[in-house]
Amino acid sequence: MEQAIFPGTFDPVTLGHLDIIGRARTVFDRIVVAVAEQREKRVLFSVEDRVTMIREASAELPSVEVRSFEGMLVEFARSQKIRTIIRGLRVISDFEYEFQMALMNRRLDDGIDTVFMMPSERFIYLNSTVVKEIARVGGPLEGFVPPGVARRLRDRFAPGRKGVPA
Repeated sequence: MEQAIFPGTFDPVTLGHLDIIGRARTVFDRIVVAVAEQREKRVLFSVEDRVTMIREASAELPSVEVRSFEGMLVEFARSQKIRTIIRGLRVISDFEYEFQMALMNRRLDDGIDTVFMMPSERFIYLNSTVVKEIARVGGPLEGFVPPGVARRLRDRFAPGRKGVPA
């Protein structure tokens, strides 16, 4: 069985992420979406919320599992007995960062390979940071995130809500 891990923060999951997941399913028999805990990075949603949103958004996709992880990705990959990591590339700057990460992962475990996938053209500009900014100013989220994610973003940025990150 060919399997791969698609890791990320997914804060929140976007239609671009789901595009990569869906297309990766045509190459791999099983995809594990690995949601990083990210204690050092300020996130809008808890890891539990992010896992739930991805599970809801990918419910119709067979052979997709969603799990959270903490620590090093190569350790998580070993624990899952998976040797392939999927990473999305949108722009040249993504490649530079992802190439460094792929080389570091290979240095940590030379049995780990990274497969780079480009999103469909309509998602090339899309990232979670842009989506959060659109939500923060009350802009339209349709075409950027699944409906359940849009609802959670609107709730999170509702006027008068306390604890909303700046």
